[in-house]
Amino acid sequence: MQRTAEFVSPSHPDKLCDRISDSILDEYLKQDPLSRVAVETAGGHGKVFITGEITSNGHVTDDTIKDIVYSISKVEDVTIHLVQQSPEIAQGVDTGGAGDQGIMIGYACNENNELVPQEYYLARKLNKLVYSQYPFDGKTQVTITSSDTLRVVCSFQNAPADKLKVLCEKFFDDLGYTIEALHCNPAGDWNQGGFDADAGVTGRKLAVDNYGPRVPLGGGAFSGKDSTKVDRSAAYMARAIAVNLLKESNAKEVLVRLAYAIGYEYPLEATAIVDGEEVGIVSDKLTPQNIINNLDLTKPIFSKTAEWGHMGQNFNWK
Repeated sequence: MQRTAEFVSPSHPDKLCDRISDSILDEYLKQDPLSRVAVETAGGHGKVFITGEITSNGHVTDDTIKDIVYSISKVEDVTIHLVQQSPEIAQGVDTGGAGDQGIMIGYACNENNELVPQEYYLARKLNKLVYSQYPFDGKTQVTITSSDTLRVVCSFQNAPADKLKVLCEKFFDDLGYTIEALHCNPAGDWNQGGFDADAGVTGRKLAVDNYGPRVPLGGGAFSGKDSTKVDRSAAYMARAIAVNLLKESNAKEVLVRLAYAIGYEYPLEATAIVDGEEVGIVSDKLTPQNIINNLDLTKPIFSKTAEWGHMGQNFNWK
């Protein structure tokens, strides 16, 4: 079975937006760990627009937000429109309920030391390698055609195709793979990237943020949301459960599904599938507040999650 995954660098326009949103979240959490934050960023072509809802005892000025935007994107023209969270939503969250409805997916497999799908693992590792030498906008894509044969795409700003070819060939040769097709900058070398070349939006790279296209996507975007939003926190807990079950069961693959209703604290579904067999999960420990406490999710740690994916990167949820 052939399997493909892509990865994008931290300087890709969508990732710039994710990083801005999560950096604003972190700035609020530094001042008030109980901040309620839902920040969306859209940017491109010299302009960044920030919108969303904030309820916090912290005070983050417009100048601070503009400094965050500039440090990440070098854009100076920033429009900010942030309001308080809807009181109708807050009344359900204040009592410990979930900040939204939705289905969250956790996954773990034994294909590599990061416990993520191998095609995703390889696309991310290659992207990190290239970014270490060419820290610009870029994408990688890996198709596994057999146990040791690949088709690879690598497109990076300011990186000559011949240099990328050498990097890719050595990287995969060292891992014992044969490349049967290699496409480096297939549309030609390029020097215009990031917000200069394209627009970006928070949350548009959900498959990159999760596990790649092999695994179903759960709820909405992670970035810019505090952990009362189960889109984020329950997805992290589902991953932690999947990792623990994988190790405890010595399994090949674990998939976890959690589902919530807005304003209600207990999950409506808590299912784990271990090597194809469904097992129960103790759901009364999966309230939003328990998840936040167990994974220590009130700390300003989220800007790092927006750079290289949220799973398999040594965060508290494995």
